[in-house]
Amino acid sequence: MPRLKLFALLTLLCAAPATPASLVAQDKTQLCNDVQHRPMRVGQWASYAWAGGRTDGATMRMAIVGTEPVEGSPYYWYEITFTDRSKGASGKTIVQVLIPGLDQATAMRGMIMKSGAEPAMRMPEEMVRMMGGRMGENFATEFARKCQEMDVVGWEQVTVPAGSFRALHMRHAADQTDAWIAPDLYFALLRAKLKDGSTMELTGRGADAKSSITETPVAMPGMPR
Repeated sequence: MPRLKLFALLTLLCAAPATPASLVAQDKTQLCNDVQHRPMRVGQWASYAWAGGRTDGATMRMAIVGTEPVEGSPYYWYEITFTDRSKGASGKTIVQVLIPGLDQATAMRGMIMKSGAEPAMRMPEEMVRMMGGRMGENFATEFARKCQEMDVVGWEQVTVPAGSFRALHMRHAADQTDAWIAPDLYFALLRAKLKDGSTMELTGRGADAKSSITETPVAMPGMPR
């Protein structure tokens, strides 16, 4: 299973005029709160591409592709598609998890996975509970949890393949990670840089996402239904 942890990124040209430190701190607090508690919206998607490092040439797409009630509360199917083109057809992995929100991945109640041309498989409840604790490896959920721990560098005008946006440049010193967050975007991550030098940039976005898994998932072999 490929590493679905979404990594962080490289500074861009075009720095915006300096903002007083106290106002920037307020911006971070508001932005982190907005991202952490952003309501789930079916159809939203964002695609990213990596350059450099161990994931050079890989692509990723995040999307909210459906909703399903769980004990009277709305849960959402959050889909992550990771493609390593160097591995051909076997390099594409699709993971769908049923969660109440991006900042509540540990409350996961369902998981479907498809690797390459293999049949889509529905994970058993025991595995779902175990995997729930690992969803922090995904950058979207990781950022929602760690946002307040990050230091603010400042507002910058950032250009990526998906367009040019005003973004707040933030840095997590312990993880040696930089992130550019555009509050006007649903998936707010615009650009990221990891400590291995790899960069990830937004290449596309939209509101018409459908499930990438069209077949009926089967029970994982050797596991009880």
